[in-house]
Amino acid sequence: MKAFVLGAAVGYVLGAKAGRGRYDQIVRTYRKLADHPAVQGAAGIARAKVGEKAGFGNRTGHASAQTGNGRRDVSEPAHQRP
Repeated sequence: MKAFVLGAAVGYVLGAKAGRGRYDQIVRTYRKLADHPAVQGAAGIARAKVGEKAGFGNRTGHASAQTGNGRRDVSEPAHQRP
């Protein structure tokens, strides 16, 4: 807990010394990077993969089960699963 408070204090002091101009520069750079089409595409792919792993990618009403070959089997409806 002490380390967190010390880190927050150091970050605050260094941030205050850098000033508003540096903060604005960092924000502009972040937004430019975040709005880049390649970054947007990679973020979409990452979201889709996370959704698959979390089980949000299946919206058909069927249960998805991993088969031995790594593919999903969605032929069995969710209400028939044991």
